[in-house]
Amino acid sequence: MKRNMIWTGSRERGGVLALASALAAMWLAGCSVPGGVNKEAAPRVGGSFGESSPYKVKADQPREKAAEERPGLATTFGDSTRSVWNRQSFVRATPSKPAGMGVIYYNNREGIDAMTGGKDKVAGSQTAAGDMIEWGIRGGFGYLPTYNTYYPRERRFVVGSLGDSYSILLKNRCKSRLEVVLSVDGLDVFDGKAASFSKQGYVIAPNETLEVKGWRTSPDTVARFRFSSVGGSYANLAHGDHRNVGVIGMAVFAEKGVDPWTWMPREVNDRLDANPFAKAPY
Repeated sequence: MKRNMIWTGSRERGGVLALASALAAMWLAGCSVPGGVNKEAAPRVGGSFGESSPYKVKADQPREKAAEERPGLATTFGDSTRSVWNRQSFVRATPSKPAGMGVIYYNNREGIDAMTGGKDKVAGSQTAAGDMIEWGIRGGFGYLPTYNTYYPRERRFVVGSLGDSYSILLKNRCKSRLEVVLSVDGLDVFDGKAASFSKQGYVIAPNETLEVKGWRTSPDTVARFRFSSVGGSYANLAHGDHRNVGVIGMAVFAEKGVDPWTWMPREVNDRLDANPFAKAPY
């Protein structure tokens, strides 16, 4: 972009104003200005934009890592395996609000140590969602090593190994049916897309145990859950999004017209332990 500007005696002041206007226009247009300064090289910290300006750039702000640069485990599609799903009708008591939830974080040993600090080893299968469900992550030889942390908040972690397959094992502890919606790395286990409470789930009968082996590919088959690198995860390869790797989620829905807590194991055990000849209390 070339501009011709003529200065003559009495028009000198006007010429200065014209030059200033031209330089401002060139600056806004991204063109070079005298002295080798340009829009890209100019600092944007502070200045007239203020501390809260969206244009402010922090010199020490790290860039977001690419998936291939992130350490630890994620989950990818494994081999296809048979897993028959018999779809059942189920009307939720509250369509978009779970009666209970559960979360399990997973990683390799180094990653779990970095994420937890102090932790206690616990049984691989633990209750969740208000004790309605007992669940855990199972590998090839039983439940994976499982840990709990209690400060600053209670969380649950399992240790996996790169390349190994795993499954999610769930047991309904209620005397009524439940619907369970599951997610892995933020993706629904039925359609492999972003998880949501509105997605369909597995209906589990009272006292029934269900093993979810992978992402469903048909009514009869699933693609096994397999531990992978973050770059090789299904979330990254299929969706280009690796923000939510390393977490398994569960949302539990009660059936309309049924209170799942009415006949929980504690109430049943209390009745079975009732003593017909107990001493009367003072």
